[in-house]
Amino acid sequence: MALTTVDHSALKVNQTGIVATVLVAFIGSYFYRPLLVLIPLLAVVLLVGTFAPQLALFKQIYFKILKPRGIVKARPVQDRPQPHNFAQGLGGVFLAISSVLLIPLTVAGLALALLVAVLAFVNLAFGYCLGCQIYFQLGKRGLIRA
Repeated sequence: MALTTVDHSALKVNQTGIVATVLVAFIGSYFYRPLLVLIPLLAVVLLVGTFAPQLALFKQIYFKILKPRGIVKARPVQDRPQPHNFAQGLGGVFLAISSVLLIPLTVAGLALALLVAVLAFVNLAFGYCLGCQIYFQLGKRGLIRA
């Protein structure tokens, strides 16, 4: 697949939104348990954004609010959007599983949600995307068309 221009600032805002939402749910639920609802809501946000990128909430915040006001500057890079989109979907799937686990096993559900947040943070801070690597490995093995 060909390279296109991907605004990496949009990806960073997305990763920041994931980390922030999970942390608010995790820390906030200690004081106000209903904040755990942020985990399934985040799963929906990520999955909807995966299948309909124009509806990706955090990216839309970037494109419609942060970028036009100069709060975050664009960082266009020649890249493939598919691995990043796959990684977002994978995060959404894991957060959906986390949401189901929150009901009987709150600790396990929170641990899985924190894992998603840690991986988003690793990508944000160090530029390493585990979901992208999984995408490339699945493609290399012929399990997906990459």
